[in-house]
Amino acid sequence: MNGAGHLDLTGKTALVTGAARGLGKAIALRLAENGARVFVAGRDAAALRDVGGGTQPLVFNLDDEAACSGALEQVGGVDILVNNAGMRDRRALADLPREAFSAMLETNLTAPFDLARRVAPHMIERGWGRIVNVTSIAGQIARGDAAYTASKGGLDALTRALAAELGPHGITVNAVAPGYFATETNAQMVADEEIAAHLQRRTSLGRWGQPEEIAGAVAFLASDDASYITGQVLAIDGGYLAHF
Repeated sequence: MNGAGHLDLTGKTALVTGAARGLGKAIALRLAENGARVFVAGRDAAALRDVGGGTQPLVFNLDDEAACSGALEQVGGVDILVNNAGMRDRRALADLPREAFSAMLETNLTAPFDLARRVAPHMIERGWGRIVNVTSIAGQIARGDAAYTASKGGLDALTRALAAELGPHGITVNAVAPGYFATETNAQMVADEEIAAHLQRRTSLGRWGQPEEIAGAVAFLASDDASYITGQVLAIDGGYLAHF
């Protein structure tokens, strides 16, 4: 057993989507450090190869059913699924066409459903499995951004429904809900002094989160230490939701 104690994931195969950078990359590296065989999925082949840490790149488009089937055949059975891939379109309601809303639902909600459906038979056969969805505090509170908020609220609900259905088979399904994290995607916001001031006032910790600060929670939920936790959405937000 490695130094992670019960968080040892040796012998487990993990698939992390949207893992080329940011939260997904940090999560993948932590799972690999804890002994899992980790496949990092995305569309940027070069970035996936650069993740390192012993991870294996898996290049495919989540919206392509045939590509999903082919990718999962390469993996050969997933014990830990982390649905991290997501997209966001911050346009106002009046400026967001129906097709843009549909595209966001496809990536943020339909793809996690589809991957869970595909990996569940292997988990059921083994009598053990972990699914961790990366949602958002936007699934619980809103400041506009209707399409993104709706997709993440749906992912929260999907987490609970899958937990209820798959629990009898020894499979736990949980979610982590990030608050404000300093990722490459948010670089422009991170540099904004007004946002920094807002976080200082609005969160208990008064700062942006770092990608590595979400990885430990996901590794915990993927481990045997979390064997009696299912159907939960854990906010990792520096105390944002605790304030009003």
